[in-house]
Amino acid sequence: MTQISSERIASIEARKQELADAMARADVSPEEFVRLSKDYAAIEPVAAAAREVRRLRAELEVLNGMVADPTAEPELKEMASTEAEEIRHKLPQAERDLAVRLLPRDAADDRAAMLEIRAGTGGDEAALFAGDLLRMYQRFAETQGWRFELISASESDVGGFKEAIASINGAGVFARLKFESGVHRVQRVPVTESGGRIHTSAATVAVLPEAEDVDVQIDDKDLRIDVYRSSGPGGQSVNTTDSAVRITHLPTGLVVIQQDEKSQHKNKAKALKVLRTRLFEMERERLANERAGARKSMVGSGDRSERIRTYNFPQGRVTDHRINLTRHNLDEVLEGAGLTEIIDALVAEDEAERLAGLEDA
Repeated sequence: MTQISSERIASIEARKQELADAMARADVSPEEFVRLSKDYAAIEPVAAAAREVRRLRAELEVLNGMVADPTAEPELKEMASTEAEEIRHKLPQAERDLAVRLLPRDAADDRAAMLEIRAGTGGDEAALFAGDLLRMYQRFAETQGWRFELISASESDVGGFKEAIASINGAGVFARLKFESGVHRVQRVPVTESGGRIHTSAATVAVLPEAEDVDVQIDDKDLRIDVYRSSGPGGQSVNTTDSAVRITHLPTGLVVIQQDEKSQHKNKAKALKVLRTRLFEMERERLANERAGARKSMVGSGDRSERIRTYNFPQGRVTDHRINLTRHNLDEVLEGAGLTEIIDALVAEDEAERLAGLEDA
């Protein structure tokens, strides 16, 4: 692992103190204080990790000196040797923790996320599975203390969803959920299958960082807005007023339809929120492609063979194919709580790959 110099550690701690001093100035303006507070909150955990590395290195140096001192008492040297060995075991992990905190962060990591789930191959069973995934993420959001809001949903005839879009707000939402994008495959006996045969179906998941108003400027002349009567459930007034909204972004051809609310105004606001998020992601992908070359589409086509994870009901098994992780707690995963371990493993793998990239650079 790349060695972090003592000078780098000192500069991190000095920057933290510099921000603390600036915040304490009597003449600091409210706006400046807010900016400084954000910078301080960002560097504080980095400085804490740096301080721990510095402390362990200093202790190890003192202990090694005691062990090498020919005038030291044998008992003291033995004690120092034992303590030095303990620190030598702790130090690599502390240095890794600091290196991870120093990795370049995705600017979108702290944002809320837009979750889009669509039924793929498998007909009615795929729609039922899409509903299972939606509930899984809703329950996972609850375990994290996040706010989960269903933006729109297109139900299938047998239950489940052909498509569902939700907004998830909270601390570090996108940083945790961005690895969920891809094709999710399910293997189970459908409720409509009388012969007891196992079927394979799929649903696609896309997790996009939510855009803020300042991120994407949408010109009214670039929009075509159509209103019509909603065809879905929602009460008599939904079907007797032109409350449904379809927004077409003319430059890109993106189309967003929203009809879940009885109010045309609310449907338009939700549709614009989804449109803004999709445009923001398009720009993020364009910039990423310029830096790293063309990369695969985030969710693929929804075909059974393109999958990031398999949920096998007969075996009670969940397998994430990207990191070859298999767990036999399917029920717990679908209840949300068991998803934590999988996401933790994906985050750790991503950190390891990026650390390796720094070493190779």
